[in-house]
Amino acid sequence: MIESLLAQQVKVGDLTVHLPGGRTVRAGDGTGTPVAIRVTNKGLRRIAARPGLGLGEAFMDEDLVFEQGAMWDLLEIVGRSGARLPKGRGSWLTRARRAVKRRLQQANGREASRHNVHAHYDISNDLYRRFLDADMQYSCAYYARPDMTLEEAQAAKKAHIAGKLAIEPGMTVLDIGSGWGGMAMTLARDYGAKVVGVTLSTEQLELARQRVAEAGLADQVRFELTDYRDVTQTFDRVVSVGMLEHVGAPNFRAYFQAVRRLIKDDGAALIHSIGRMEGPRVTNAFTSKYIFPGGYVPAISEVTAAVEDAGLWITDIEVLRLHYAETLKEWRRRFLADPEIPGRYDARFRRLWEYYLASAEVGFRYAGHMNFQIQLTKRVDTLPMTRSYMAD
Repeated sequence: MIESLLAQQVKVGDLTVHLPGGRTVRAGDGTGTPVAIRVTNKGLRRIAARPGLGLGEAFMDEDLVFEQGAMWDLLEIVGRSGARLPKGRGSWLTRARRAVKRRLQQANGREASRHNVHAHYDISNDLYRRFLDADMQYSCAYYARPDMTLEEAQAAKKAHIAGKLAIEPGMTVLDIGSGWGGMAMTLARDYGAKVVGVTLSTEQLELARQRVAEAGLADQVRFELTDYRDVTQTFDRVVSVGMLEHVGAPNFRAYFQAVRRLIKDDGAALIHSIGRMEGPRVTNAFTSKYIFPGGYVPAISEVTAAVEDAGLWITDIEVLRLHYAETLKEWRRRFLADPEIPGRYDARFRRLWEYYLASAEVGFRYAGHMNFQIQLTKRVDTLPMTRSYMAD
């Protein structure tokens, strides 16, 4: 069984697998960084039964250990082998089953949303500080130049989004999923906006409020522990970065109806999200169980259908392909290099995060994941007719 799995998953690279009982299996074409792993019987059963979940769990529980190389090296071999590339949409029955599974996984009512946010974002602000940039941007950076630092690329991301929002001083902005406050503070400080940020994370809220006070922006920025569905005010602009992935496919229409309700008649919105190029799928089992419960990466086709139903104009779409791969690469490097993380977090937790960051990067380099930014308005004449104002 393991030989069959390796033959399917590994076409390139140099992989050696030491099996229970002393047997050794090799796979790949012998090129690249050599990787050698030792697997227990329990690990084999997990991987063979559900590779997408079992590989990560076996690594976390030390049923898979590396004798040469690291998790990134192994996953890159699988990615370069094309094993995770899309294989088509499947039969109508397969698509129907996926749709049912998505609906069950991603109901994401108010209580479920609060629970899911708490599970990932309220772990510890200290953890995120150790591998994010200084502004704590936990979303895809924008590498306008390949030699940018993470700090420069995250600043470029915020400027890129601000350009698409066409903000003028005094405009009101709603930041849906405001995180640790960096986007809201940038729009206030650099563009003169008055910003309300909403989040369901108590840890993020506390730090965001502290940062605003320290920056002297309390008269321009306010953060609330509020579900976006409960906001009643209208705004000149709405921005949402890395939050659509937590909405869930069954709620896309309601989400964009809320966006329409929240922007003024001459307002605009900019939604930044992870996306997938191969069409609707179900969430990876490891991600769903350990990282983002209730999360879902949408296909653009799902998003545009929901936008159309909400009666909004799609005035611009940009696809960012490898930007998140480069972002994740730097996050993983910083996470693994931080000398204090081993003393603060146990080994199983560290292996979980190493696998998460490495597998996410593989998704963006080899498996059809990307980011998209979609600009929306109620009226056809709200924004300039050409795109030059975004760069200006």
